[in-house]
Amino acid sequence: MPPRAGQDVIPAVIDVEASGFGAGSYPIEVGVVLPNGRSHCYLIRPAESWSHWDPEAEAVHGIRREILESRGAAIDEVARTLNRILQGQTVYSDAWGHDRSWLARLFEEAEISQHFRLDSLRSLLTDHQLERWQSTREQVIREVGQVRHRASVDALIVQQTFLKSLPDSAAAA
Repeated sequence: MPPRAGQDVIPAVIDVEASGFGAGSYPIEVGVVLPNGRSHCYLIRPAESWSHWDPEAEAVHGIRREILESRGAAIDEVARTLNRILQGQTVYSDAWGHDRSWLARLFEEAEISQHFRLDSLRSLLTDHQLERWQSTREQVIREVGQVRHRASVDALIVQQTFLKSLPDSAAAA
């Protein structure tokens, strides 16, 4: 059973940036923020067979394919690293449907089993949090002061929004 909001649980949060928004898209960056606040971010060098590239997606995340090819980590290295830091944990995503398929593509290409569970952040949210989500998220974005749409920043914003939207949060607005 997943942890519930009222149990002083800080969720591990993951975010995936991708080459596009639809069929043929693949993961290009994965960001994770752990319950202890430590964050990890990995650019992914695309597999040779991964050719789909959407300029509209690039305009959102700001990552050029050339950067991935020169600075991205190997797919199997990213998959092994995610397994190591998330081993046995449940990690949450606010875009579960997309992130699930992109992570599946990453692990399938790496030919490695995923050793952590991915769940929708929605499964943790109370009605109170849902009501406050957007205004709290906007507050967190101002506090974080980051405007980059990148995986680790997005994961941090989601985790902090979750915490600040809790009914008993001292940081509640």
